Amino acid sequence: MVSLNTPLCDFGWKAIDFNLQGVDDTFWTLEKSKGENGLLVMFICNHCPYVKAILPRLVHDLRILKGLGIETIAIQSNDPLNYPEDSFENMKSIAYQSHFSFPYVIDETQETARAYNAICTPDFFGFNRNLELQYRGRFDATGRGVPPPDNTHDLFEAMKLIAETQKGPTEQKSSIGCSIKWRE
Repeated sequence: MVSLNTPLCDFGWKAIDFNLQGVDDTFWTLEKSKGENGLLVMFICNHCPYVKAILPRLVHDLRILKGLGIETIAIQSNDPLNYPEDSFENMKSIAYQSHFSFPYVIDETQETARAYNAICTPDFFGFNRNLELQYRGRFDATGRGVPPPDNTHDLFEAMKLIAETQKGPTEQKSSIGCSIKWRE
């Protein structure tokens, strides 16, 4: 497993459209995914220990953000042939077991991950209502362990700020996670 850090936010970068199949068998586009106050595009997968460490808290926070007009879409771009835990069938199971309140879609061609310059799982892209990037940072200080006593809620606070002001925080800490598993 290779751990990577994401680049910092390129404020104002415009979200790129996609058309990806969800575990609900719906095809999701950028327009269909966005919320009244913004959109969180996140690249996750099933097997990554960084994602597993935050998943219950992430699902909880995203439910609250939905109430603030921030919608979310989770994109799985890893190669499921070499990483079978990331298969479409397993994506369905994870979404059901974890009570996802957001679409979980597969990026079979990996074109969306490349268009977004996704680096790792998790990789978070927080957009305002105009689909301008305002956050590209970490979920919190957990990494792949247990949250520290002084844990911050970086993603939640950033997306809440975007919902309220349409601007992200000027100071952001990059996300860390497992590298995207590219097809050869």
